[in-house]
Amino acid sequence: MRFHPRLLLAACALALLPASAHAAPRATAADARAMLERAVAQVHEVGAQAAFAAFNQPDGAFNTGELYVFAFDLDGIYEAYGAHPGLVGKDVRDLTDAEGKPIVRDMIEIARTSGRGQINYVWLNRADNHVEHKLSLIERVGEHVIGVGYYAD
Repeated sequence: MRFHPRLLLAACALALLPASAHAAPRATAADARAMLERAVAQVHEVGAQAAFAAFNQPDGAFNTGELYVFAFDLDGIYEAYGAHPGLVGKDVRDLTDAEGKPIVRDMIEIARTSGRGQINYVWLNRADNHVEHKLSLIERVGEHVIGVGYYAD
């Protein structure tokens, strides 16, 4: 088998690139905000239950790369969780992050007092299996807390 010199040179150059150059780009705050805005609009347009069904679709528009929509009621019961739809119906009000921070209780408090906001915490990134700093943007829609999180650099 004979290799073309330019092809061989290109293959060698690609092999020398750092691993991060091959990784998928990280989601940004703007990406998370845009998904949250689409999710909130979806709840208003089709109703909570139909929107939650869309949020739970593994390959749907509300579950892309490291971004996914989650929703729980003001008692801390998951209504949608794009990362793990099997957790819908679970009481997560006492859920804490990797450092023991009560993130769901804090999200509910933000939703009740401000209607929207963000929370910083430490969470396992499913993409690389590392615990990293994460920010979730949340918004209250009726009796629901809708959120989208992204990993901060």
